[in-house]
Amino acid sequence: MSQPIRLKDHEKDAQLVRARVTVGAVLFLVLACVLVARMYYLQVIQHDYHSTLSENNRVHVQPIPPTRGLIYDRNGIIVADNRPSFSLTITRERADNWRQTLDTLVQVLGLTEEDRELFEKRMKQGRRPFEPVPVLFELTEEQIAKIAVNQFRLPGVEVTAQLVRHYPMGEHFAHSVGYVGRINEQELKRLDPVNYSGTHHIGKTGVERFYEPELHGEVGYEEVETNARGRVLRVLNRTDPKPGKDIVLTIDSRLQAAAEAALGGRRGARPTPTMRTRRTRRARRWSPSTRSRPPRTTPIRRPRTTRSRTGNPPTTIPSWRKRIPATTTSPT
Repeated sequence: MSQPIRLKDHEKDAQLVRARVTVGAVLFLVLACVLVARMYYLQVIQHDYHSTLSENNRVHVQPIPPTRGLIYDRNGIIVADNRPSFSLTITRERADNWRQTLDTLVQVLGLTEEDRELFEKRMKQGRRPFEPVPVLFELTEEQIAKIAVNQFRLPGVEVTAQLVRHYPMGEHFAHSVGYVGRINEQELKRLDPVNYSGTHHIGKTGVERFYEPELHGEVGYEEVETNARGRVLRVLNRTDPKPGKDIVLTIDSRLQAAAEAALGGRRGARPTPTMRTRRTRRARRWSPSTRSRPPRTTPIRRPRTTRSRTGNPPTTIPSWRKRIPATTTSPT
């Protein structure tokens, strides 16, 4: 017996296709509405927030440290000045993993594990966001060449030129001028974070510490545009820093060198004439006929007192009684 042949129901298939198309269109419209609503929320409602965030990612404010003031002796000879030097800095926000970057840096430069611990300690110190942290000073040409070759392995690492303190006289003025050193944690808490945002050294002893506000100066700023990797593309705005004031001391470097040579390495001190001694010598050289002669003063004498043998209070002898000779009487 032959099987019945089933005919295809085109109407039913068409209804099924129309239902699928309708569901797909509704789903598409819903997703499109969600996408448009999200775009409206981001582009219109949160426009100010995202524009500010994008501007901050593109434009950065970098501090410019001021030039430290010079120190001269009384003859105009430089006792403390500044000389250019290359330093290695790391920006934590621009480095993917700054600890791994430190490991690579130690490997590239051939440094020791103690240097690695010192670098990590400096990276953990308090600082402002996107502020470069110097980890190595006075780089040699060989070290700069190694860093340039391996720059792709060191994200956030830069070689910058800055001025460092230099003392031409060496140890001759170490006791009076002092020296500068890196800012520690205690000093960082009491210093002005705005004025010292780009400064990494401060006076530790002597004149460098006592006149720190005058020698330091005022910090400057510059707004720079950077790319996605943090490299500076152009400078948008710049405010020049105010350099520190120069100081002239009353110390004579030649006299200091002569005194040290006379001592011959022995411990001691050489007395020098003071201003009071010089004035006394000038007063002695004045002529009596000079009109500018200082007035002659007579020292004031206090009246002489005698103590009574009977225990009464001491009596004051007038000055006219002192000129009368004393007379003695014989007992009767």
